[in-house]
Amino acid sequence: MDSNVLDLIKRSAAIPSMPQVAARFLEIVQDPEFDYKEVVEVLSTDPGMTGELLRLANSPLFGVARRITTLNQALTLLGLKRVRSLVLGRYIVDSIDKKRPPVIDTSYYWRRSLATAVLAARLADPLEPRFREEAFVAGLLADTGIVILDETLMSDYRDIARQYCPHGQDVLADMEKLAFDVTHGQVSAMILQHWHLPEVVCDAVRWHCETPPTSDTPALRIARIVGAADRVGKYLCETPQDIEVVAESCQNIMVGLDLEPVVLARILSEIEPQIEDFAAVLRLDVIPSQVYTLIADKLREKLTPAAAGAG
Repeated sequence: MDSNVLDLIKRSAAIPSMPQVAARFLEIVQDPEFDYKEVVEVLSTDPGMTGELLRLANSPLFGVARRITTLNQALTLLGLKRVRSLVLGRYIVDSIDKKRPPVIDTSYYWRRSLATAVLAARLADPLEPRFREEAFVAGLLADTGIVILDETLMSDYRDIARQYCPHGQDVLADMEKLAFDVTHGQVSAMILQHWHLPEVVCDAVRWHCETPPTSDTPALRIARIVGAADRVGKYLCETPQDIEVVAESCQNIMVGLDLEPVVLARILSEIEPQIEDFAAVLRLDVIPSQVYTLIADKLREKLTPAAAGAG
């Protein structure tokens, strides 16, 4: 790994600072005996965040019987891990959006990152249910290093950055390794460490775009989930040129996770409303797409003959 690139990024103004509200929130919840009243007090200083958490708590995603009207009720319903994910995501979106990377389209970046985050959380359900929210955060922030590398290295990174787009080559990490001996996953992990995020999230992000070491740890298992979600998420953010090829690739990605492809088909049929809900909280625009249904239907179509033959 080239420490010169990482040192250059550390010396630059490229790493976004953690906003005061988010920093204080994280400081409070890291104490195992924290007081919920303190969390409510801190988050209440941001009316926008409060309103979005209330809106999410009352969304069909949670199916509550009576309206949630206080932040305290919303925190109880959503759970600390999910709230932490959303608070971090919201402020980091704001920080990244203040940047003007030369090549990266931040609108595409966030659509893909959010799709990856929601998909990673859903894939974690059957594989690593205890780390569902960690998978969400890792998926949301895994590609932060791409924006930072684009901003810091500029023309030297241009050809690589141009591949981060619909139908771009899915080999950014290989290109980064060859050119700089560092990957965007390593840069992302360095930034998350700077923000004092949990080690399991940092390590998962570090390895999501490479083949993780063979050792079996929660972080490396999450890295595999996030890597798979990122590859599928790329397809969800572009119009498929050949749906047969896309479905075949998605099927192989699931096999690599030891999951039946029908699991992905079911998830794709369900997650678009979840992505829209989270996008509203994070103030992101999402584009309604038929791609989720197209891939899900094609996966089921490919699996039906196999199931019939097995019978």
